Amino acid sequence: MGGAILTKALLIIDYTNDFVADSGALTCGQPGQAIEKAILSLANSFLEKNQWVIFPTDLHQKNDPYHPETNLFPPHNLKNTWGRKLFGKVNNWYQKNQENSHVYFFDKNRYSAFVNTNLENYLRSRKIDELWLAGVCTDICVLHTAIDAYNKNFKIVIPQAAVASFDPQGHQWALRHFKNCLAAKII
Repeated sequence: MGGAILTKALLIIDYTNDFVADSGALTCGQPGQAIEKAILSLANSFLEKNQWVIFPTDLHQKNDPYHPETNLFPPHNLKNTWGRKLFGKVNNWYQKNQENSHVYFFDKNRYSAFVNTNLENYLRSRKIDELWLAGVCTDICVLHTAIDAYNKNFKIVIPQAAVASFDPQGHQWALRHFKNCLAAKII
């Protein structure tokens, strides 16, 4: 007997102008831009197979005294700004496919896409049990999402060509951590 068929979702994490564009407020620049083609290829592949493409996207208020990132980073991904829009061709892909019932964009306000959101309920209600994580930054939001996914017993796949960081050492460390500590499949 073969194993159970897994229902998959692709999470494209924080792929916004502020995190990817050259002039973004907290950009990883060229490494983030270099993964655009891989992200688009994955998004198309998932949608063609009636699998889910999910966009957990950072949303902040300027100078929010109650948010811990206010003292760590410059203002970024502020509501109704250019910086919060999805970057480049990924934004075009989203605009074209946003009405598809298998495409879901939602706000998050912490590193992990699971904290303070309905993501787990969304996934469980659709019987999704395997998460492919793409986007930025490998060693921050992708990492924290992966840790929560692992702790919630989701299978994790990290397409190496679809994650990036502004910190090359942090990126490499996170890839090892995904594999060695979270049992993620790195492809």
